[in-house]
Parts: sequence; C-alpha cells; structure tokens
Amino acid sequence: MVMISFSRSASTRLAWILALLIIVVMMIQVRAQNPPGFINIDCGWKNSSAYLDNTLKIQYSFDGGFVEGGQNHEISPEFIAGANDDQQKTLRSFPDGSRNCYTLPSNSSSKYLLRAMFTYGNYDRLNKSMDGSLFLFGLHIGVNFWEAVNLSNWDPSVTVFKEVLTVVPSNSLSVCLINFGSGIPFISSLELRPLQDTMYPFVNTSVSVSYFKRIRFGNNTDPITRYPVDDYDRFWESWTSTSYPFINLNTANNVGSLPGNDFNVPSAILQQASTVDANYSRFSINVASGYNKDALSLQLLPIFHFTEINGSTPNRRFDIYSRGEGLFPGFSPSLLRVDSMYKSGQFLQKGDTLFTLNKTSSSSLPPLINAFEVYSLVRMENLTTDSDDVKYMKEVKTHYNLARTSWNGDPCSPRDYSWEGLTCDYSKSNQNPRIVTINLSSSGLGGGFAISFMNMTSLENLDLSHNNLTGAIPDYQLKSLKVLDLSNNKLDGPIPDSILQRVQDGLLDLRLQGNPVCSNSKDAYCSDNKKRNTTPTLLIAVIVPLVLISLVVGMFILWKLYWKGKSGDNEDYAMYEEETPLHIDIRRFTYAELKLITNNFQSIVGKGGFGIVYHGTLENGDEVAVKVLMETSIDESTDFLPEVQTLTKVHHKNLVTLQGYCQNKKCLALVYDFMPRGNLQQILRGGDIYSLDWEQRLHIALDSAQGLEYLHESCTPSIVHRDVKTANILLDKNLVGVISDFGLSRAFNDAHTHISTVAAGTLGYLDPEYHATFQLTVKTDVYSFGIVLLEIITGQPPVFNDPHTVHLPNWVRQKIAKGSIHDVIDKRLLDQYDASSLESVIDLAMNCVENAAIDRPSMTEVVSRLKVWLPVSSSKQSTSGTPRRKYSMDADIPKQFQLMVSGVSGVSNESSSFQSGYTGGLTEISTFSGR
Repeated sequence: MVMISFSRSASTRLAWILALLIIVVMMIQVRAQNPPGFINIDCGWKNSSAYLDNTLKIQYSFDGGFVEGGQNHEISPEFIAGANDDQQKTLRSFPDGSRNCYTLPSNSSSKYLLRAMFTYGNYDRLNKSMDGSLFLFGLHIGVNFWEAVNLSNWDPSVTVFKEVLTVVPSNSLSVCLINFGSGIPFISSLELRPLQDTMYPFVNTSVSVSYFKRIRFGNNTDPITRYPVDDYDRFWESWTSTSYPFINLNTANNVGSLPGNDFNVPSAILQQASTVDANYSRFSINVASGYNKDALSLQLLPIFHFTEINGSTPNRRFDIYSRGEGLFPGFSPSLLRVDSMYKSGQFLQKGDTLFTLNKTSSSSLPPLINAFEVYSLVRMENLTTDSDDVKYMKEVKTHYNLARTSWNGDPCSPRDYSWEGLTCDYSKSNQNPRIVTINLSSSGLGGGFAISFMNMTSLENLDLSHNNLTGAIPDYQLKSLKVLDLSNNKLDGPIPDSILQRVQDGLLDLRLQGNPVCSNSKDAYCSDNKKRNTTPTLLIAVIVPLVLISLVVGMFILWKLYWKGKSGDNEDYAMYEEETPLHIDIRRFTYAELKLITNNFQSIVGKGGFGIVYHGTLENGDEVAVKVLMETSIDESTDFLPEVQTLTKVHHKNLVTLQGYCQNKKCLALVYDFMPRGNLQQILRGGDIYSLDWEQRLHIALDSAQGLEYLHESCTPSIVHRDVKTANILLDKNLVGVISDFGLSRAFNDAHTHISTVAAGTLGYLDPEYHATFQLTVKTDVYSFGIVLLEIITGQPPVFNDPHTVHLPNWVRQKIAKGSIHDVIDKRLLDQYDASSLESVIDLAMNCVENAAIDRPSMTEVVSRLKVWLPVSSSKQSTSGTPRRKYSMDADIPKQFQLMVSGVSGVSNESSSFQSGYTGGLTEISTFSGR
C-alpha cells in the first residue's frame, strides 16, 4: 500500500504535501494557544499582531488596546543581545500625567495573579538607573497603592518584577503607573493569570498580597520554574545550595493534597525537598527586604509547604518559630501529602524576619522543607467610583473624543488622582464615591448633547459652557441636577417642558445665554445676570427662613450674655454646693475658693470640648491648673464623681497630679498641678522659644508612653484615656512629659475586652477600627499615641494640607514609599539626630497606627522599645556637643535570603551561615531564563 502511494501522480503527491503542511500549522496553532484566561502583553511592542514566545509557547500581544498615551521604546542595543526574552527588549514610558493606567479585561469577583516587569535597559540613553539620582515610581492595583518600583543605582540590564494576588471587583482590572517626580515611569510587560477562587483564601476584596519570595527546595537546574510546570505561572526560584550539611531529597511518587489545601503547588515542586544532616537539629530561613523594598512599611505572611518524601514510616517532627515566637509546634509532615502551613490574617510586622525549623526531642529526623512563599500585605482600602458613573463618564470621554491626561484610571479614586473637572462626593465612607459636578467648560466639545450625562443620578452641577455643542436640548429627567450651564454654545430648538418646569419650581438653575435658542427670548435663563434670583419661591423657601433663624439666634445670644453679666458676680454659688462629700484624700474646693485662686477666672491657659482651663495659685504659692466644666456639660457629667474617685487612685510621675475638685450643681471642676512649659502641641508648632532636639523628643515620647502604660497595666480596672494627643501631653519646667485630661477617661473591668461608648477622641487621632466596631480599647490609645509619635518626628499636625487634605500616617507612608525619609523629619532638627533610633521610632510609630488593633503593640512593648533607643541616642552625643550624624536613606539595605544550620550534641553550638544561590540578589529581582 505504501509502494502504491509513492507511485501516484505528481498532483496527488502535492495534495498530500499540502495536507501535511496544514496539519503541522494546526498543531503549531494548538500548541501556541494561550491557557484560558491568560493575558500576555508586551508593552511597547510596535507590531499590532501577536507573536509566539519561543520558551513559554504562549502568545504575547501589542499593548495599544489596553492603554492610552505613552511612548514606545527599545532598550539600548548593548543590552538587546543579553535580554532573556522578547518582552524585555521593548517598553512603554509615560512622561505625561501623574497617573497612567492599563485596563485589562477580567471576571468580576474573580481572583488573579498579576505580574508587571520592568527592564530599563538605558532606553533613553540617560543612564538614569546609574547616575546617582533617585529613580522611583509607584504602582497602583485598581485604586489602591500596590508598591514602589525603585531602580536607583541599579544595573540597567536587570529585570525587576512585581506580582500581586488580588480579587477584581468588576469586569476590568486597572494597573496604574504613578509619577512621583523621581524619574519617568515605564513598563516592559504585563501578565494576568486567573486563580481558582479557593486559592489563597486570605485574599479578598479588602486584602491583596504582593510577592515577596517564592522558593522551591531540592536540587534544581533552572533558576526559575514557571508555566507550564505551574499551571498558574507562578515564579518559583530554585534553592541551589547543595553544600554540607544540606541534603537534597527527591521522589518519583506523585504528591497529593490534603483536604482543605488551597495553594495547588505543583507536584513536580513538592517531589523535591531540602533537609540537613542527621547530626544537625535545626536550620533557619532568614528573609530580608532588598533595596527595592521598604522594610518599614512591610507586613509579611509566610506560607510553608511540607510533604514527607523520605521513606515509608519516617519519624520527623519539628517546631516552627518566627524570631523565637512559636508559629506551629510539633509539626509532622504527611507522607506524600502536602501540608501548607500559614497563620490566616496574621501578618508579621517587619520586612526582615527569621524563621527557624527546630527538631523536637521525640523526632529521629531533622526538619525538611519543600517550598516556601512569603507575601506582603496590600490593603484595598480605597473604594472605586460608582460603577454606573464610571460607565457613563467613559461614554462621555468616547463621545467627545476627550484626551485629557488626567482622565486615566478611576474618575474619583484615590482622591489625589481624581479626574480634572470632576467633583466627587466622598461623604459616605462605606459607599462608592459619586460624581456630583462635571466642569467641561471651554473643552472644545462639538456635536450633540451626550445622553450619558443625564443618566448620572447623583449629578448636581453640569457646566458645558463655552463649547460648540449643537442641536436641541434633550428632554431629560434628572432630579438631582441643580445647575445646568450650557451658555455660549450653538444650541437651538425648543427647551423641553420638563426642564422649564424645574426652572419655574426653583429646582434648577438653567443658563443658556449665548445660544441661538435665546435669540428671541427674554427669559431669565437667557440673561447674563449671574446674580438673579431664580424665582420668588426660592426667596421665600431659603432666604427668609435664614434671616429669621439668624435673628432668633442673635436675640438668644444677647439674652444669654445679658443674664450672665448680670448674675455672674452677684449669684451665690454657695447655695448650689453638694452636701455629700466624697470620701477621698484630696481637697474639695468651693466655688468661692476657685474664684479666689484663679483671680476670678482671669487667666485662661487652655480650652477643650468639655471646659476651660484657668491658671491659679494656691495659698502656699503652688501653681495649679483649674479645669472648669462648661454648664452644657454638667447635666451630662453623671460620671464626674466616680471619675474623681478613680483618679485619686492614680499616681505616676508621668500622669498629671490631681490636687482637688469642686462639686457644685453649677460648677464641676478639677484642680491639677500646673505645667509651666505648656503642652507638646504648642512646642511642636513653634510656640516655645526653642525647638526640641531629638533626644528631648525621645524622652517626652517615653514619658508619655510610661504614663499610658501605667493606666493600661497597673490600674485595676484598667483605664482607657480615649483622647491621647499632643495637646494633652503637658511639660514641666524640666520638659518631663505628663499625660493630662482624664475628664474623658473611662475604666473597664478585666472581664471585658472593650468598652462601647460614644467616641471621645480628636480628629486625626481616633482609631479607624472604632468606625467599624464602635468599641474603644487600650489599643485605641496605642493608635493615638502612634499619631503623637509621628508628630514628634515630623512636627506636622495629624491632618494638614499638602496641597490636599492628608492624614499624617498616609503622608509618611507616601514619603517613605518614594525613598525620601529625609522629607518626613521636622526641619527644625537640622539633621541632628541618630540614624538607628530615628528609623526605629518611625517603625514603631507605623506599628502603632496599624488599622487593625490586633496588629498594634501594647504600651508595655512601646515603652520597652523606646527605652532601648534612648541610650543609643545619648551615646551619639559627645561631651563636646558635636552634632550627631545625619541619617542617610542612600545607605544600602542588606539583601539576603539565607539558610542557617545549628547542631545538636557533638556538634558546635555556634550557628554557621550558608548563603543561598542568590547572594546579593533581591526578593523580586532576578536574571532569569523565562522558564
């Protein structure tokens, strides 16, 4: 039969050849087909057709359909030959605009791995990564900050990659590059990989995680293992240390998963493991942040993957620690079944940590490990703009072909990057922002009136004046709209009755002057008088009531002032004295005595929400501060007397001393020691004759922390201050800090973990967890103290304009993310501070202001850490008074990922270190083959 086929005609042979070619082409196409849901984008690729990656055998696409703006580039020719794949040979840069976004299609509420890669390659011939200047830009995942990309002093040929695991809230995913003003943002490639919804269960709509490290152990030749070994194309870096005492294990048996395992680690990775010689009892994994990471802001979640692959009945049991604290005691890996160990929702507080696997006394084998993952927390706190508003604004953008550089990404979120010309309503903190104002005046708009405007149900003010809009005004029913400015366009035709009716009812301010429709009209909406009153109804409904209310309020104020002046000196307050005294050991003052010691309340030294503080002098010459509760607070002060009884039991050098009280139906007062240096807020704001130096600030911080620690730990029941702030930290003549204002304190019993009450607090200091739980705990004070620490460091108030309103912790995070820690330090320190203590105090402050109370330290821990740093600070100051050294953010952060092993009996007790195969490498940086 074969011989017959060979003897057929030439035309038949040609047909067979063509058929074979078609089969080969189809096979190639099938092999090149991307896995379901994979999106592979070569940023800067100039050819609109896709191409096949020779290593991965998947297709990469042109990025033009996913992004607006930007410029295409190729890396410098000297780096082209060394590029490991085609995606790193091109890039797209974004010299214009503060935010530029890629929009990738996705499935709503689905979980994805997103990876961005960056190869600078000196594409601009400016050598920016090696010229000594800061080369830094940011990444947003959706509307939330993901991570900074820091290429300062970096080899231009090295590829940096960033990964994040996230849940996409809608049918698209935005990846935005943020210009910090420290180098032009760029990107080389983007890759999106769908994950199963059950994978990484701690990832949800409010929590994403960014890649920090992912290691496979055993003996592997490829530095990176990815797709197709891993169906989800995760990067697994290979552990290459094979030197004694490490031992590599492997098996050909398939490794399965135990019920509930949610990570789908490939069996090929789990079939290998690393352990140590039987003479050794433990080894440690030291994870440190690299130069491209900010250790102060990182919170890490480690995941350990174990399976026993050595023998049929092994006896292996070990404990797992993180810096000496137990994570998993007495763990024994299952035979050929993977156990993935992690603490759900419990993120470690630093980007540098040490994990130790320690053999138990009952185990005959040392620990082993197959794979290891570490992720850092990415909080998804910002809400996206209402989806309908986003949809209609994009329709408007398309309709008028608007190409504004700021109109990128989400229209309202985050606030600092909202679209130019829009005003958004953020008043409902738990709801998506809504667009309430659109100002497209003088924007060159032409054509008809876009219907999308009138579908935006929260829109209140629409300004389309000074454009070239034509046609008629559509008949829209938008009840929220209050101002519609269409002046100076080319609109003609009748005005819809529905709009005229709203104008006549005083519900809509319509402006049409300068349009053909007004050529024969004398109506008010065609007038140029901007100050006109729209209707008599508006006058009656709004202006007249306001005038009446103002008159009533004015008369009431005059009446109160009259009677207060008439009765202030003549009224006998003695008749209001309470007859039953408190059985306490402090002095009870009469109202007459308070008038005497305060010179008739002449000298005011402070004011608060609950009263006024006056300066006074006792008979023996001691100065006191007299806090008198306002009359409006007296009826609500049912806790006043029990509070006084509580405060008389509180005695600590860093708590202001209560000298006495006044118990009167018309006057409740507390008498304290007077603090001559005022409060910390006044000095930090420049109210003192000099500025506090770094050591003085540390001492005051420690004083305040010790006072709070006493309230929390030494009082029975514990006391929550509830209004910790710099204004409530007083300073004596020696600048010793004391906590004041216990008029707002509340005590709670040991049997309760919290108190639930109306928040005291002050704007900028109040625990964000309170808004969700309405519960105040000792950790509420810790949060407020963290804000105080940041004020001590920066000299800034808790909320200020820069140029928009910003919360101090967010401002500090932004500065640190840009690598400019110098910018957060109070300029009045003149760079005179100790480097090690400064960084540690910033770290402590950011720990204190964690959003979740469980993640914050106790005041005891705060005190302990502050005490350690004070001697360091003092020792840096020489007897001659020479300045302490400047802090330099340019110092290289240690980069390491090590295994350390320690022996048991018969082996040296000293630990010996063994560098991994990534000496000097970074957590997220590697020169890899693409496999």
